Amino acid sequence: MVVAGLVHTVVRVAVLVHVQEAVRALAINRAVVHVQGVVEVIVINLMNQSETKSNWQSRVIKNITFIVTQDCQLSCRYCYQIGKNNKQRMSYEVAKKAVDSILSTIYAENAVVWDFIGGEPFLEIDLLDKICDYIKIQLYKLNHAWFNNYRFNITTNGINYHSDKVQNFIKKNLTHLSIGITIDGTKRKHDLNRIWKQGTEERGSYDDVVKNIPLWTSQFPNDGTKVTISSADLPYVCESVLHLFSLGIHQVNINCVFENTWEIGDDLRFEKQLILLADSIIENNLFANYHCSFFNENIGKPLLLTDNQNWCGAGSMLAVDAAGNFYPCLRFAAYSLREKKPIIIGNIHEGIDQNKLRPFLTLDRTTQSPQKCIDCEVASGCAWCQGENYDAAETDTIYQRSIAICKMHKARVRANNYYWNKLFRKLELEGRADEFDEIKSKSSNTSEPC
Repeated sequence: MVVAGLVHTVVRVAVLVHVQEAVRALAINRAVVHVQGVVEVIVINLMNQSETKSNWQSRVIKNITFIVTQDCQLSCRYCYQIGKNNKQRMSYEVAKKAVDSILSTIYAENAVVWDFIGGEPFLEIDLLDKICDYIKIQLYKLNHAWFNNYRFNITTNGINYHSDKVQNFIKKNLTHLSIGITIDGTKRKHDLNRIWKQGTEERGSYDDVVKNIPLWTSQFPNDGTKVTISSADLPYVCESVLHLFSLGIHQVNINCVFENTWEIGDDLRFEKQLILLADSIIENNLFANYHCSFFNENIGKPLLLTDNQNWCGAGSMLAVDAAGNFYPCLRFAAYSLREKKPIIIGNIHEGIDQNKLRPFLTLDRTTQSPQKCIDCEVASGCAWCQGENYDAAETDTIYQRSIAICKMHKARVRANNYYWNKLFRKLELEGRADEFDEIKSKSSNTSEPC
């Protein structure tokens, strides 16, 4: 009995010691996890410090695009993403490996824009939130040059903007965040192209988007919307820009579709709309607080051979898809191409293949433009998209510039000249000519939409 009692006591003590050690280890592990969590929160909060826009714009910036999904609620008629689907969704593991691969590479740029696109990126708000947190933590851990020299940029259709998850994400990242909501103008212009993909009855998305504009402009008063112009909606350009101004959107960035879908006479219809818009802006003194990117003092001039930079950033930019493939721009991914095969320049496992990237780094205006574009008297401001160049080319080359928007650019230049001449005359007659240079400077500092 004594022996049995002694054994029982020894076993109890051993079990007690084992339990105490297990509890102690569990407590330590929980403490470590808690500390790590606290550190990560501190890092995230630290990196959310405010910075002035002027400081940010003075930096040399690397653009990196995550195609987080190829799904979207809409089926816009002019969308270049012709292969959208609900199957290609980026996983968190692929996103982390992409971030690790990118941050292990040395880039000359001293700042970065992490761009999130779809489809509709806010369909993947949980994933997007996790990716952004991971980026911030890794930048801190690596003491990376981009630590606090970064922005997150999101272009959205605006439908889910008011949701709790999106709003929580915005609050957490507000000081390093830019968001653009795409709204094309008046209801009849917007609903002409930006339609829901589901259902047998065609339905526009204007009412679903416009309700979120007041919230968006209160949070991002300096960000603009991007408007796309196609042949079908040309009659509504003027009224649409003025409508967007009336919604409190001060910066309206517009571009014509690069695809060859323009009809005979579209340039004259376009010019007429821009002149009507110029008259309205000037006569109602909107030019002081509102800006439309179609009116820019720097466009419509001849270019010297030394003005030879590439319009598009393909090659200096980087895009990654759900499979972990790297592209020189998202326009070279399969879902963005009509005729050609995608151009993949690397992946998250092997990094960038410099031999595949090199042709993009040699691109400039003269290597891809026909002679008439090089000699054009109104060449400045005439844009091109590298992905569309490739897709529209007669062969699998990236060195053949698409000139489908040539006549639309020339129409814009004529209306642009009308705008600035009329504005100068008005200010001169009112004794306000000294304001002209300031207004020109503001227009020149506005980036052209891609």
